[in-house]
Amino acid sequence: MTRQLYALLLGLVITFLASAQDKLPFQTEEITRFDEPWSMAFLPDGRILVTEKKGRLTIVTQQGEKSQPVGGLPNVDYGGQGGLGDVALHPDFANNKLIYISYAESGEGGVRGAAVARGTMVEGGSSPQLKNLQVIWRQYPKVLGYGHYGHRLLFDNSGYLWISSGDRQKFTPAQDMQSSMGKILRLHDDGSEPKDNPFVNYSDEDPFVGNEAIYSQIWSLGHRNPLGMTFDLTGKLWVLEMGPAGGDELNLIKRGANYGYPEVSDGIHYDGRDIPNHDTRPEFTAPAISWTPVISPADIIVYRGNLFAGWRGDALAAGLSSQGIVRIKFDGESATEVARYNMGARIRKVTESPDGAIWVLEDERGDSKGRLLKLTPVAR
Repeated sequence: MTRQLYALLLGLVITFLASAQDKLPFQTEEITRFDEPWSMAFLPDGRILVTEKKGRLTIVTQQGEKSQPVGGLPNVDYGGQGGLGDVALHPDFANNKLIYISYAESGEGGVRGAAVARGTMVEGGSSPQLKNLQVIWRQYPKVLGYGHYGHRLLFDNSGYLWISSGDRQKFTPAQDMQSSMGKILRLHDDGSEPKDNPFVNYSDEDPFVGNEAIYSQIWSLGHRNPLGMTFDLTGKLWVLEMGPAGGDELNLIKRGANYGYPEVSDGIHYDGRDIPNHDTRPEFTAPAISWTPVISPADIIVYRGNLFAGWRGDALAAGLSSQGIVRIKFDGESATEVARYNMGARIRKVTESPDGAIWVLEDERGDSKGRLLKLTPVAR
């Protein structure tokens, strides 16, 4: 290719991207900014709980007014990908005021792992408080390193708590039934294991932690770093996870299924070593969508409102290195990317407010400033 032709093509690409940015189907309003925000959840009154990785939980109004930091949080092991992570409300929050948080915690000898705790939200003093904090789940085992905690939280309509647990960049635990790493887990709201989980009667050598078997928590295995979980309108669970160098995945989660990592992937190791593709091992469940180049997924929701015409039932995925929002349509057990919206910043979290607006948290890195944004449709 001649230098002139290359310059022409590059100019056309830049022009196209700029044009696409100008034609975004929504307008963006900056509400406020945070220091390394990671997740958010709407309270029933429309205020928003926002987590920051360094260990701060704040309540913010839709006008950007922030509370004092919520007190009563546990010690957070901040570093790398670790810190304070997800936040979720109990399905009966209106009555019990229970808040769930995930975070990285340290152990003896420099090891660390994800944990999930719940506490009762109490307001009325100088600052909100989480009272009676109780750790209900810990990633097992704790290991060295600062990556791939996963720790997304999601409740289903039956009140079960779902936890995504990353492989901690250790590869083999994703296939190890004596480890909760590299798994999707299904628990009762108090952290106990449902008796109808798929591996409750699994038999192996000494896989016990305390009095509970790790395998009885597991719903699916063979995951790398699952950072997004959502239910579609028919109740199917979809998980979005980062691949290695290439091969980001959207997976339809099925009871007891094995998604193959690190035995298979549509990407390769960062050091250039090959990983067999999914089509070489049909015994593993293949992704519904695989992305190379990657989108670096951070979160996913299914849009349930009507404010954005034609989007109800579509998924919206947050992209870090792709600096955008990816819209995905479902057709039964199939999924297809249908649009990509360039936000010009690393997107960490997407959620929907009760009125159907879309709220976005930027990452805070490089040109991404940790902004809380509200997206509403462009008037036609």
